[in-house]
Amino acid sequence: MLPYPQIDPVAIAIGPLQIHWYGLMYLIGIGGAWWLASLRVQRFAPEWPKDKLSDLVFWVAMGVIVGGRLGYVLFYDLAAYINQPSLILQVWKGGMSFHGGLIGVLLCSWIFARRNGKSFFELMDFIAPFVPIGLGAGRIGNFINAELWGKATDVPWAMVFPTDPEQLARHPSQLYQFALEGVALFVILWLYSRKPRPTMAVSGLFAVCYGIFRFIVEFVRVPDAQLGYLAFGWLTMGQVLCIPMVLLGAGMIAWGYRREAGRAPA
Repeated sequence: MLPYPQIDPVAIAIGPLQIHWYGLMYLIGIGGAWWLASLRVQRFAPEWPKDKLSDLVFWVAMGVIVGGRLGYVLFYDLAAYINQPSLILQVWKGGMSFHGGLIGVLLCSWIFARRNGKSFFELMDFIAPFVPIGLGAGRIGNFINAELWGKATDVPWAMVFPTDPEQLARHPSQLYQFALEGVALFVILWLYSRKPRPTMAVSGLFAVCYGIFRFIVEFVRVPDAQLGYLAFGWLTMGQVLCIPMVLLGAGMIAWGYRREAGRAPA
């Protein structure tokens, strides 16, 4: 068993002002994605002025934060937030939904694409390789917050989390997700998108890979207490939300390549 590193969730405290690691992880993720996007923006949109990428990052960041929070409220614990609406604003305590954040990003990207003369799917293909940076940073934030830990286990790298009332050795599932949704997904998408691909193929590959990775890790994660397992004694809300994501992503890849083949000269 490995000892859990005792990290204060508050990174910086200046009088009553507290800056939490969870929030800093989002800033790191957004900043890292911004930097990587700046390396490729000239290939994607050489006509854009320098501040256009900043506008895009702002819109996407708002989609992630607002959509992620509202998605968690709606998908995972609506009753609690109806009873105490002020909890919705307490983001530093955790409680962000990837699927809600994805919906927020899709909506904001659609608005941005329409305003800037870009196809929605072209823009999503540009954005997709940078998303794992934010996902990975967010999972590190979950780990520091000692939340979303896994099931009890006897693997050598199990940890006892301070927030666990049972104080059992558990899978550090946040780190599994960091490795898969952050590192592995970034490498796959970054390498795949280095060459021109059919429209929708890159964003479709993101949906497929993320959905598969998340579905797998859910088997060792403890489901949200207010939901538990939805069916079969193992199916979680995260897995339910991933199934249409994988199917839609596979359809996007197939459609993109089929359309590309149809345009090729005979």
